[in-house]
Amino acid sequence: RFIMYQQGCSAGGMVLRLAKDIAENNKGSRVLVVCSEIMASIFHGPSENHVDSLVGQALFGDGAAAIIVGSDPDLTIERPLFEIVSANQTIIPDTEMAINLHLREDGLKLHLDKDVPRMISENIENILMKAVHPLGLRDWNSMFWIVHPGGRRILDEVELKLNLNKQKLRASRRVLSEYGNMISACVLFIIDEMRNKSLKEGESTTGEGLDWGV
Repeated sequence: RFIMYQQGCSAGGMVLRLAKDIAENNKGSRVLVVCSEIMASIFHGPSENHVDSLVGQALFGDGAAAIIVGSDPDLTIERPLFEIVSANQTIIPDTEMAINLHLREDGLKLHLDKDVPRMISENIENILMKAVHPLGLRDWNSMFWIVHPGGRRILDEVELKLNLNKQKLRASRRVLSEYGNMISACVLFIIDEMRNKSLKEGESTTGEGLDWGV
């Protein structure tokens, strides 16, 4: 058993990478991934000195989700929905103070730098190029997108920077609209949203009819 905590919004993707490594190195194993977030703990009364805390309280929500990750599926009894082909992690220099969460006696205190969307926008393309170009992928609009919805402005910046078609981030936008930013659980909610939407629309794959995604 592995417990991951205080990893913030990156945990949703990080835990899938860890589950992939465990499954691939233990033949026949199935890894149960559970993400649970209680963001009500960051709620505090409004303060003129900490406007960013008010933004966080309006943005975040509670959520929990689970998914099973495995390797070498038995297709007689199992029906894999997605395949994790590769995983990549990048740390952006000089951003360690952009998002801070501190545990205090009166709950969690959140600090969000107003430049977070800009930081993501300036780095997202280079990060993605390192991750997917070795696989021969070049066209961002040829893939489906499961993007953690850190906020509407972040999604807007990613969409603009990569020149994505408007419908590419619809699963992420719907989850953000319906549930808020649920930290690690968001990625699993978006996977489920895309799976359901693809099924209802009669697509050939669970990724909106496409074979590759990010």
